[in-house]
Amino acid sequence: MKYSLFGAAALGCVASMVSAQDSQTAAPIVATAVQPAPVAQASLPANTEIMLRMNDEVTTRGGKVEVGHTFRLSVVDDVRIGNFVVIPRGTPATGEVTWKTGKGAFGKSGKMEIDLRYVDLNGRRIPLSGHYRQEGEGNTVATVAAVVAVGVFGAFVTGKSATIPQGRELKAYTVEALPVALPAVAPAPMPAAPMAVPVAASSPTAASN
Repeated sequence: MKYSLFGAAALGCVASMVSAQDSQTAAPIVATAVQPAPVAQASLPANTEIMLRMNDEVTTRGGKVEVGHTFRLSVVDDVRIGNFVVIPRGTPATGEVTWKTGKGAFGKSGKMEIDLRYVDLNGRRIPLSGHYRQEGEGNTVATVAAVVAVGVFGAFVTGKSATIPQGRELKAYTVEALPVALPAVAPAPMPAAPMAVPVAASSPTAASN
C-alpha cells in the first residue's frame, strides 16, 4: 500500500512537470481590444498634387496605341496629411490616350494627348486631373508648337513619333476632397511622481549616547 501511494505521488509529480513545460512552450494568447481605437476625421483637399511616374512607354510609333488605350503609372512620393501617409508611394495609377495622329509625309510629326485618370488605392479609385499633349519632332512649325504649353497642356519633344518614355514623371491633381480617418494619437503618459521614503527617527537613548 505504501508503494502504491508513493507511485501515485511520483506520477503526480511527473504530470505536473509535463504540464508546466507545456504551459511554457504554448503560444501566448493574443488579446484584442474591447473597443476600436479612436480615430480623427480629416480630409485630403481637392487639387492635392500627386507626382506619377510612367511604368511603360507610350508611343504612336508603329500604331502601338489607339484612342482609349490605357497605361500604368505609379505614385512617386508619399501623399501625407501631417505625419500620416494617405497614399503611399508605389500606389498604382492609370492614364488613358484620348487623341492621337500618326506621323505623315513632309515631316509631319505624330501627336498624342493623354489624361491621367485615377489612383487605385486598395481597390478604391481616386479620380485625378492631368492632361498632356505629346508631339514628335517634325518640321519647324511642329517643333515650335511642341515647346509651347497651352492652358493645362504640357508639351514634350521626343522624336518624330510622339513618345512618352518609361520613367517620365507627370504631375496630377486630385479632383475632389478625400475624407480620411486618421488614428487618434494618445497623449504621452505623465511620469510617475517619485515616492517619498520615510526617514526613521532616532531614539532618545541613541541621541543621548
